[in-house]
Amino acid sequence: MEWCLWESAIVGWSPSTGLDDRFRDAAIALAFARLATHHVRHDAWIEDGSLLRQADSLANIRGILVNGRFDLQSPLGNAWELLRVWPRAELVVVEGAGHDGHHVDITSELIRATDRFAAR
Repeated sequence: MEWCLWESAIVGWSPSTGLDDRFRDAAIALAFARLATHHVRHDAWIEDGSLLRQADSLANIRGILVNGRFDLQSPLGNAWELLRVWPRAELVVVEGAGHDGHHVDITSELIRATDRFAAR
């Protein structure tokens, strides 16, 4: 349950002190904590820095990075570093948002980005 309290606290902006409703079911909370800690334990199966080192493979691919200004799980600085080595990418910073993919402005920007690719 502690992992889920931590996740609840930092996913959105502003940070919360309560348990997110999605973790009220103990089975869901346990499954989420197991999955998340497994990914963290294995560094998400991506060697540290490898995306930046191998960004040349993205050179001819267009991309749109959508990042909440206050994302504590995927800090804006990480997106900025990737943007610097990915010439066909652009960065959309969502003011007032954290990591929460259900934030209305994050959702809107993700839809806008996918619509732009669909229109091509």
